[in-house]
Amino acid sequence: MITEIIGRKSEIQELTESYESRMAEFVIVYGRRRVGKTFLVRHVFENNFDFYVTGLFNKSKERQLENFSNALSEYSGEDCGTPKDWYDAFRKLKQYLKNINRPGRKIVFFDEMPWMDTQKSDFVSALENFWNGWGSGEKDLMLIVCGSATSWITKKLFGDVGGLYNRDTRRICLQPFTLKETEEYLIANNIMFNRYEIAECYMILGGIPFYLSKIRKGFSLAQNIDMLLFRKNCALKDEFKHLYDALFGKSELYVKVVEALSEKKEGLARSEISNITGIPNSGYLTKILSNLIDCNFVAPINLYGKKSRETVYQLSDFFTLFYFRFIKDNFGKDENFWTNRIDSPSHRAWCGFAFEQICMAHINGIKDRLGISGVATVCSAWREKSENGGAQIDLIIDRRDQVTDICEMKFSLGEYSITKEYAESLMNKINVFRDTVKTRNAMHLVMVTSFGLKKNSHSGVVQNEVTLDDLFGS
Repeated sequence: MITEIIGRKSEIQELTESYESRMAEFVIVYGRRRVGKTFLVRHVFENNFDFYVTGLFNKSKERQLENFSNALSEYSGEDCGTPKDWYDAFRKLKQYLKNINRPGRKIVFFDEMPWMDTQKSDFVSALENFWNGWGSGEKDLMLIVCGSATSWITKKLFGDVGGLYNRDTRRICLQPFTLKETEEYLIANNIMFNRYEIAECYMILGGIPFYLSKIRKGFSLAQNIDMLLFRKNCALKDEFKHLYDALFGKSELYVKVVEALSEKKEGLARSEISNITGIPNSGYLTKILSNLIDCNFVAPINLYGKKSRETVYQLSDFFTLFYFRFIKDNFGKDENFWTNRIDSPSHRAWCGFAFEQICMAHINGIKDRLGISGVATVCSAWREKSENGGAQIDLIIDRRDQVTDICEMKFSLGEYSITKEYAESLMNKINVFRDTVKTRNAMHLVMVTSFGLKKNSHSGVVQNEVTLDDLFGS
């Protein structure tokens, strides 16, 4: 088995242990589109599958069955004929697998399975019949199911109340690369960006391997972004549309929600999302938000001291945020748009928001730097409205050791300098927070910055510093 790929150590171990077990295995690999699920499975098993089929996007039941038949004919070496339905398809697959006489594991890989489950196809019922009626009793069978439509996976496989409920033996949720893994990936491809550039690259593309694979050596980050996202025939020209269309039915409603969230860095409550989008504040909005959360496009933010019904929702997908901030209204207008945008006010404002999202995605790096990786913590945000505009804190780390870390996040080209006015604003914010929530915990102000703080007469208000290097894990 191949293990020489960036990161994915725990996932490789899971797949390896599953392969080496002495029982039937039903493995589900899921995660965001373009995150590398198929790449991982194919490389771990070196494409040595006994059967491998990929679902077809937005095709009929008849085309899906024809595609299945073609794959089965190729692997069996016989003309299997097009199945009349999915029960027939799985019956043919069962017969083919039973006829394999060699010893060892039989590996069956269904890629993009959600696309096979077309309307009224009975696909899930047929899969249930195949696994429960035969597959689960075959100690040499390893069934791997893969899909980008995470909402389908969670509803039809994890949340199924019928025969497939809790029938899977392993679940592998593949996450985007971390900053450190992104750095390792770029170095492996001879892309020599410094960590500031890697962080900005992450703010645009996230840790998505497919996007990162399009970066070309010998060009600056700005040049690469122009080539990937702003030129008329660029590699990711239609990526945003394909991304949402491939994941969600009625994708235009999902796009409305994320567009509304892209305008509010502090996030929106359900009622606010409903008012902006025109989507009724009902079970359907709950479904949309749940699906977006499952796909890691939206993050629910707990407000300090508030009940769960007062949760706010924040856009967490970097590519989506960048699309609405810059690509949507500027594509094709200037082939050097991003190069010409460096150090503009809109660029700086976006950097501030996106850096906060990086910090949220690398909260363990912050905790490690603070020396509290082993301390129980609760992370949240805080909002206090008033006639004068109120106050807010985007990241609070409430610790079991009776300390509350108040985190401020700033992205800059050099050391960050705290002015007298900013220091006064910070202390006022902390005082308002303490008086409002009535906590007895010690308050520690933590600054998370690119290159640390510039020491001056006002920097003493900060108890701890976290830098970009800490988010990389070094």
